[in-house]
Amino acid sequence: MSDYMFMLESHLSSEQSRVVNEVQSAAAQANVSVFLTGGALRDMLGGFPISELDFTIEGNGIKLGRALASKTKAAVLRIDEGRKLAQLVFPGGVHVSIGMAKQEKYAKPGAKPQVLPATIHEDLRGRDFTINSIALSLNPASRGLLLDPNNGVGDLERKELRAVTNYTLYDDPVRLLRLQRFRIRLGFTIEERTKMQYDNAREAGLESRISQQALLEELRHIANEVNSADVMQALDQEKLLSLYSPALTGAKLNFPNLQKLQKAKQLIPFGADLRLENMGLFLHFLLEKLTPKERTEFVKSIGLEKAEIGQWQKLEARSKKLEKDLKSAKLQKPSHVYQALSKAEGDQILFLLLRSTERIVQDRIRNYLQKYLPAAQEITDKEVQAMGVDPGSPKYKKVREELILTRLDARPKKAPPAPPPPVAPPPPAPLLARK
Repeated sequence: MSDYMFMLESHLSSEQSRVVNEVQSAAAQANVSVFLTGGALRDMLGGFPISELDFTIEGNGIKLGRALASKTKAAVLRIDEGRKLAQLVFPGGVHVSIGMAKQEKYAKPGAKPQVLPATIHEDLRGRDFTINSIALSLNPASRGLLLDPNNGVGDLERKELRAVTNYTLYDDPVRLLRLQRFRIRLGFTIEERTKMQYDNAREAGLESRISQQALLEELRHIANEVNSADVMQALDQEKLLSLYSPALTGAKLNFPNLQKLQKAKQLIPFGADLRLENMGLFLHFLLEKLTPKERTEFVKSIGLEKAEIGQWQKLEARSKKLEKDLKSAKLQKPSHVYQALSKAEGDQILFLLLRSTERIVQDRIRNYLQKYLPAAQEITDKEVQAMGVDPGSPKYKKVREELILTRLDARPKKAPPAPPPPVAPPPPAPLLARK
């Protein structure tokens, strides 16, 4: 096993490891080369948790994605016909993108690119920033081979954001926003030439050429960021938020409540599957202070999808039943609270944490996020196997949950009282001298 494969396996959760194996197997059956790329490699090599898995294949990503969905329990979230890319979510909340290795040719800045099939090396040389242009081969003959044609590893070590080419930000101006998002997320500095390219692109007003679809996709990425409030503040300072709505400025940005949402998201244990649809929750707080007319204009300006509008506008109504359940006096044990919340949607949980006026609801959600979920994550596959059940078997989920509930309700044993300190012996009687 190569050092990079060992590093990868040490960074993956058990659910993510299973997905990597399933993608490798499907690619081998389809006789296409597959590589782990982009954010997963950047996060692994940079020492960050791997939040999602990006695969690039030398073939049709949509075809492979649909084949995986039919053979596994994965659900297809989105299909991009232009880039031959499929986005899926696997059990355990593992988000995956499977895309075609491609070249993109731009007739002019901001124009819709001509997308052509390419090799993995050509694909990496055409990406946005060097830290996103690293790949790890998952193919039998070269498994564990690291591909880094733009020295992205070096830039990770220097904690710098560097554009791959002198035209990166001109070709696709949405990268102006993406650059700020990565700067905030990673805490990196922008390399000098890339900063000059950014300033020149802004002076030329290239941000006005960002397409509606690109703005929407970037907003989805921002909504998924743990520190989404900080990203929005950075875009406000860079005067880029007006691309979404001229009304999103000053007090109407609702930055204090976005910060509260950011802090709430930071309570979620890493790797926990909260089934969290971030977009609707994020929009609720982002647009809270806008007038109805301004909200309507916002929706039209980015072409927000009907499902996302529903997640946002119906969030409060959807959360009422959960709030009622969490107030119930029947929830006497930690296991009862865990069961009630483990079946709930993540956006409702965080919404009630921030907006419920019931103290008991807030306390139970905090206990769930900070105590019960971490305790549930401590149950390992090995413990389940000790009960005679193998991971992936039909009984696995049920047995694992039984172990979780038992552990949550087990009262910690009280430590025996410390023995009293020994009684000091009396001091010896003084010797009297003879007269």
